[in-house]
Amino acid sequence: MENKFTTTINNVLVIGSGGAGLRSAIEVKLRGLSVQVLSKRSKIDAHTALAAGGINAAFGNVDQEDSWQQHFADTFLEGYGLGDPRSIEIMAQESMDLVNELEDWGADFAKLNNGNFDQRFFGAHTYRRTCFSGDYTGRTILNTLLNKANSLNIPIVDSQYVTELLVSDGTCFGAISFNMNSAEKSIHLADAVVIATGGHTGIWKRSSSRKKENTGDGLYLALKAGCKLVDMEMVQFHPTGILKPDEIAGTLVTEAVRGEGGKLLNSNNERFMINYDKERMELSTRDRVTIANYLEIKAGRNSPNGGVFLDITHRNKEDIIKRIPRIYRLFLNEQFIDISETPMEVAPTSHYSMGGIDVEPTTHSTCINGIYAVGEVAGGLHGANRLGGNSLAEILVFGKRAGKAASLYSQNKEYVSRPNHIIQEATKNIDKLMKSGKYYSSVLQHELGEIMWEYCGVVREDNSLQVALEKIEELKEKAKYLDVRLDGEGCSDLISTYDLLASMMSAEATVLGALSRKESRGAHQRTDFPTSKNSENVNYKILLTDDYKLIVQSKKLRKLKDSLQVIVNKTKPLSTSSGMLLE
Repeated sequence: MENKFTTTINNVLVIGSGGAGLRSAIEVKLRGLSVQVLSKRSKIDAHTALAAGGINAAFGNVDQEDSWQQHFADTFLEGYGLGDPRSIEIMAQESMDLVNELEDWGADFAKLNNGNFDQRFFGAHTYRRTCFSGDYTGRTILNTLLNKANSLNIPIVDSQYVTELLVSDGTCFGAISFNMNSAEKSIHLADAVVIATGGHTGIWKRSSSRKKENTGDGLYLALKAGCKLVDMEMVQFHPTGILKPDEIAGTLVTEAVRGEGGKLLNSNNERFMINYDKERMELSTRDRVTIANYLEIKAGRNSPNGGVFLDITHRNKEDIIKRIPRIYRLFLNEQFIDISETPMEVAPTSHYSMGGIDVEPTTHSTCINGIYAVGEVAGGLHGANRLGGNSLAEILVFGKRAGKAASLYSQNKEYVSRPNHIIQEATKNIDKLMKSGKYYSSVLQHELGEIMWEYCGVVREDNSLQVALEKIEELKEKAKYLDVRLDGEGCSDLISTYDLLASMMSAEATVLGALSRKESRGAHQRTDFPTSKNSENVNYKILLTDDYKLIVQSKKLRKLKDSLQVIVNKTKPLSTSSGMLLE
């Protein structure tokens, strides 16, 4: 690769064109500043489009007793007390304004007869507060934000792989990327950078993320730049992912199947949830159903393809087609089976990163001047488990706040230092990867997925986590001898190599966090520490040292406001008496 590059200059650079990145960019533009958005995927195909269920906002349109304070309490409790109280408070207070704003920009949400937003139950909510647009709410939000961005002439550049943030003396001044088709390098100079790249769930063998998605590249960028990560051990696994074909393995089989009466069976035809939650059975919480499925598989009571059976054959075929049409068609088209006659095979799948880049709650700034993070790549809000419907609220509320903070930072910046030697070094770092070798990044990526699934999956313990660390070290050693070249396939080797480097560092950070948290809480379950502990009322943070070692720090939890503690104390555990599916 030639050491040539193009250069762009803007007030703010946004990395990622999903809902979080777009809302950040829109805010910058509305404040009269220049902004550019970089994206790996097509801007119309961001991960936000996959969010189906809805967005939380405590309007109280259906259940008048609801309030932002109750939304706070539900979120805090579902996160098992690890979520940052200030972050949760901001989201609960401001999500209503952001939903109203989206409607003003053209979003089509379901309405009641009186014209107010309809709201439905989502898992672990005290009241119905989830606004929705059919089962494609994420797509509606993404399209609305894209239309708004287009109306503001915000440049969104697809097929750009950002490899490094440019940092001098603790201050960021831009980023470097290469074109994923032509390998052309670009330097993007900016006063502030907003990272909105998504999470790292794609590093597990089974994941609801699509191929080459959510490989932790934003986390990798942040660590290399000097930022910290938080709560990396907290990864949400969904209980029912599809097993085959490989192209769609991990794709979610919606919890609505169990809501419609689907039964979980093992290879002995036993309805095994009676052994894990005999009252709620298949309508138990997401983490408990996930653990049950995982343990049945580990015990050898698995289906032929390594999962368990999800059986809805007792329901009328016409009802199935009416109530869960997408899932019916998915299995018919991909596996050629009629789920009204044949049980589905499913298994747990990694689904959502609760942890991420450590940010200040009100601005989503990091410990490095000029770097902000928003969306699934940011940590702090969800704690040990995410309340369903909060992810879309998060991207809008904090996307706007990060865009505002980055704009103010740029406007108040009096001096800009852009050392040329740092830019030159960043370009050379890309070139250094181009060489012949004995290993291939795609093969090592597959090995990493197997390692994380086997040794740092749904259920963990010290010995397996130590094995994971050892095997990740072995992969890192192999990665020194990768074969990376530009050929008829374009930049595929280079792209896969950066995905692998990001995945390995994200995996190591996750394992270190899991080793540090010696308890079971929410999404983090350890067989050697099966209960939660007050001594673990801390957040574990990860940072990268100058000699490229990851180390762990702990920080005590922020104290709740007395007024919010009162409503948390009053909130009772939910049952299934209302017939809603818990998440």
